[in-house]
Amino acid sequence: MMEVAEFKKEVRRWAEKIGVSPKEIHVRRMRRKWASCSSKGRLTFSYDLLSQPEDFRTYVIVHELLHLRYPNHGKMFRALMKVYTKLR
Repeated sequence: MMEVAEFKKEVRRWAEKIGVSPKEIHVRRMRRKWASCSSKGRLTFSYDLLSQPEDFRTYVIVHELLHLRYPNHGKMFRALMKVYTKLR
């Protein structure tokens, strides 16, 4: 299982690649989803995500970071998801 501090570093590295700046990054127990993004720039990730494979973690991280720029799942959001998740 990945350490919380290392996970947050991974989120910050992806934020830099994408060109966004989350206000806060939290890791906590979540029952129904892997992560969430608030309209104020707060990202919350499920603690369970730390034990998931890298590809899946990357997908969730990129997904939430893109919501800082695109709050919906429109065409631009989907196109950028494809681009960034291929970078790994």
